[in-house]
Amino acid sequence: MTDAPETADAPETADAPETADAPEAAGAADAAEAAGAAEAPSAAGARRDRRRIAGSALAAALVLLALLMPSDLASLTPATFLRLPVEALLGVVLVLVLPERARRVAAPVGGAVLGVLLVVKALDIGFDAVLHRPFDLVLDWPLLAPAVDYVDVTAGRFAAVAAVVLTVLPAVAVVFLTARSALRLSGVVARHRTAATRAVAVLAVVWTTLAAPGLQLTPAGPVASRSTAGFAYDQARRVQAGLRDRDRFATESAVDPFAGAAAGEALTSLRGKDVVVAFVESYGRAAVEHPEMAPHVGAALDAGTRRLAEAGYGARSAFLTSPTAGGGSWLAQATLLSGLWIDNQQRYRTLLAGDRLTLGGAFRRAGWRSVGVMPGITKAWPEGGFFDYDRIYAFDDLGYRGPRFGYATTPDEFTMARFQQFERAAGHAPVMAAIPLLSSHAPWSPAPTAVGWADVGDGSVFHSMASGEAPAEDMFGRDPALVRSDYARTVEYSVNTLVSYVETYGDDDLVLVFLGDHQPAPFVTGPDAGRDVPITIVTRDRAVLDRTDGWGWTDGLKPAAQAPVRPMSTFRDQFLSTFR
Repeated sequence: MTDAPETADAPETADAPETADAPEAAGAADAAEAAGAAEAPSAAGARRDRRRIAGSALAAALVLLALLMPSDLASLTPATFLRLPVEALLGVVLVLVLPERARRVAAPVGGAVLGVLLVVKALDIGFDAVLHRPFDLVLDWPLLAPAVDYVDVTAGRFAAVAAVVLTVLPAVAVVFLTARSALRLSGVVARHRTAATRAVAVLAVVWTTLAAPGLQLTPAGPVASRSTAGFAYDQARRVQAGLRDRDRFATESAVDPFAGAAAGEALTSLRGKDVVVAFVESYGRAAVEHPEMAPHVGAALDAGTRRLAEAGYGARSAFLTSPTAGGGSWLAQATLLSGLWIDNQQRYRTLLAGDRLTLGGAFRRAGWRSVGVMPGITKAWPEGGFFDYDRIYAFDDLGYRGPRFGYATTPDEFTMARFQQFERAAGHAPVMAAIPLLSSHAPWSPAPTAVGWADVGDGSVFHSMASGEAPAEDMFGRDPALVRSDYARTVEYSVNTLVSYVETYGDDDLVLVFLGDHQPAPFVTGPDAGRDVPITIVTRDRAVLDRTDGWGWTDGLKPAAQAPVRPMSTFRDQFLSTFR
């Protein structure tokens, strides 16, 4: 019985109140968990919003880049991108007025077009930096293969493959990304129609206000920009001109005043003479007039004039305007030899498929042995038959056993020594030779030095030059002053080689014509250097030199600043008319 009170008191224990409050605590925990669950989607949504905004900002940046990117290197400055493109405003208006289905088609198509234009602008900048002209969408695609070959020779096969990959893949990526960016931005505009309408109205007023005075902060154009529309228009005109160029060239090439000349009437005043036409690679007017290079090249030319005068030779010089600059030597050579303006690969191929009388062909028809000494030809060259040579000496025919100097397959001294050995040995028949010399070809380092004619041999002697086995240096990544110095040094080498050749192997029956094929790249010459190249005629026979009196050329190996300038395409007719 004594335990009954304890049993009766059990419901009054201290734990009873806590047991009664348990449902309230559980509810609080559930509320907190629910609040956390609600907060998690909200944070995730905020992150998605931030990513969406960032993606749209990047898309807008890419589209603006495509719209504002200039097409020449001089205009590529930060200020260029501080402009308002009217094409962007028109694009927003188009999105606002198009139905959704049409918008989803027009936006990526327009973006892809912008991407293509951006790629073409990049090509223009590259061509401007090297060839001093923009890229031609119709005529310039064949030039990309020689560019790859240049990288292959000077930097190696891996670098050439990498250059192709790093050119093609970014180009494809740019077109794809601009298409996606335009589609994304069109969606943003469609979702915010009211804000977009107000913004484009305000910006249209701003653009018109800025356009009226033509406010300009950069050479790329006014702040109120419409450069992309102008660029697209220019490209369309250039494409149209390229497509018409074939017919225009056919008309030009059909006229040849020397096509029907009798063999016995041609070149009579040069009978018995050996005539050598030597093209000095990249020997441009800048070499004799640029303040950094002229003192060195000019000194070599002046010294050469004195040396040749002491040996009884006279010389006269002038300028020719080349059809190309920075590269494309074969175009210049074909221009001089054919008497036609060959400034693109389409014209070159059309020329080689025809029967135009070349300078070499005229000599051959008149009884000379006509040869081409072509150390740069390292592959089959069936089209070489057009030039009407009795013999073409390609690289493999010359038997060179020395090192390669950069892009040049043989040093000029070796090339001229082989020509002398093969074609001007004792008792030889009169010969006319066209000889492209390569030692002054970019990248201008490494370069050979003179070894003396008696030591040339098969070229093995050039192995003694440490630079002969060195890889070609990247001319774009070096100090321009050093590149100009190397360029001037190689031109000096080529000029001195020719002067020494005349001193050593010349006689009363040698007539040497040497000229540059084109100017070097613009980063060597500086802007607005033009396309003029020096040309010189050297002979000991005063009667031959007197026949050039009417040309107006200045005395010596270095043309005076006021020396005549004529298109390179006029030389063939001038020469054949003078020495008929």
